Amino acid sequence: MSFVLTMGTAATAVAIEMLEALAIVMAVGMARGFRDALLGALAAAVGVVLLCLVLGPALLAGTDLHFLRLVVGTLLLLFGLEWLRKGILRMAGRRRRSSSHDDFLEQRAALGRHTAAEGTDWAARLVSFKGVFLEGLEVGLIVLALGGAPGRLTPALLGAALALALVGAIGLVMQRPLRRLPETQLKLGVGVALTAFGTFFAAEGLRVEWPLGDLALLYLASLFVVTAWLATRRLTRTVPAAEAT
Repeated sequence: MSFVLTMGTAATAVAIEMLEALAIVMAVGMARGFRDALLGALAAAVGVVLLCLVLGPALLAGTDLHFLRLVVGTLLLLFGLEWLRKGILRMAGRRRRSSSHDDFLEQRAALGRHTAAEGTDWAARLVSFKGVFLEGLEVGLIVLALGGAPGRLTPALLGAALALALVGAIGLVMQRPLRRLPETQLKLGVGVALTAFGTFFAAEGLRVEWPLGDLALLYLASLFVVTAWLATRRLTRTVPAAEAT
């Protein structure tokens, strides 16, 4: 059960973040040329991989098991609560709903207003690099945190690999899949899952023994789903208009 939950959470989180990075790279490529867009994205990907190769062993080497679980749980809670907060606000109409397709159109329009430089287009490379590096860094930290607990590195890496393959396939037929994805709901679901994992690991790090063992992830996730639903309903009733950001 924990294997499937870890793999599913990693896959969904990685897919969402990489879709946003893909939208930026595609927008830069269409507006300024794919050569510089892909070079910027490749440099960012290499940077993220190198950083994770440094952080991963440092996180795992010689660390007390309970301390490691506390660190992993805290990291996942930081990510999960932020995703959960934004998801609730979007579902309640307090923030604009997530759409990588809309981000793609906006980025392409913004870049298209500026004339590309002859030769090396450093502006295009920088925009592509920044988008991929920031999204990739969050992906790397989430995967490291999910995989940092004993026995969970393999499902976390498998989930990440599946997500990358899926996003690569979507990149081949860009616009229609992006329009169809319910990104707001998916992000809220990832927020629920990351918060559940974070609570579970942090409590284990404090030597709490969960009733039913790993199945505690299911009732924790259910608790956060109900909490998110109640918060969304309350905000929907009290806030009349959506914010534009």
